Amino acid sequence: MKNIVLTGFMGTGKTTVGCLLSETLGRPLIDIDSEIETTTAMKINEIFATRGEPAFRELETDMAKKVSSLKGVIISTGGGIVLREENMKYLRGNGYIVCLMTTPEAILSRVASTDDRPLLKVPNPLQKIYELLDFRRPFYEQADLVIDTDDKTPEMVVAEIIAMTTFSL
Repeated sequence: MKNIVLTGFMGTGKTTVGCLLSETLGRPLIDIDSEIETTTAMKINEIFATRGEPAFRELETDMAKKVSSLKGVIISTGGGIVLREENMKYLRGNGYIVCLMTTPEAILSRVASTDDRPLLKVPNPLQKIYELLDFRRPFYEQADLVIDTDDKTPEMVVAEIIAMTTFSL
């Protein structure tokens, strides 16, 4: 049974949708960022601050490889996992890739109240979101399914994923 892999920029709903999808389908949810935090005993923010983004990306690749060997799970990824071709090769090997998208303004409103987004610790976070999205969009669009989450409840997104993946899994 194939995995369902949720990708997309931060704040697009990967964790929320992943939890609901897991509950609906009765499949375990594996959150790559949470797994990295558990393995390293450090928060993602701490890893970025003390080891840097390149070190975090290495940990992310190691975890993508590890979780890709599982079968029949829901995998929620970090927003930057798509930047490395090898990550996507691992995840696609036994997974159906679903990318969640939304507007930069919606992303900012969803993540503005948190302090755990190291890439947005800049003077103009909305501008940074636009820049990162512009750069990452071609990577996100390589997903098997891209869902715009604007004006959709998590339940609507889950129903769309189930409808579109039923015969692919």
